[in-house]
Amino acid sequence: MTRKIVVVEDDQPILDMMELMLKKMGYEAVLITNGIDALEAVKKDPPTLILLDVMMTPISGWEFLERLRKEYGMRNIPVILFTASPTVPENLVQMNDPLLGMLQKPVSFQELKKGIEQYLR
Repeated sequence: MTRKIVVVEDDQPILDMMELMLKKMGYEAVLITNGIDALEAVKKDPPTLILLDVMMTPISGWEFLERLRKEYGMRNIPVILFTASPTVPENLVQMNDPLLGMLQKPVSFQELKKGIEQYLR
């Protein structure tokens, strides 16, 4: 059974790269360009893991995460924030969520693989 990873990212070249890397690792990649569509998709068919861009519109990755965890009660899905923002690590600590991680953009194949494996053991 292929494990499904949802990638929420508003930059198409990054989405394309993530799809190639995830497929090479043997995962099914579901690519979504905004947080609102991603919330609907995840609600209908929860994935194994979510890779989430932080800086997006119309809702940010933080807003997506809050709605996912609180409104939808989906606390058991690992989420890896995927960002170039330098303020994310301090916000991450404040959230105190054991299923929440971070990868700094740009991410290498090995960093992505290691980050995913950490949450899917």
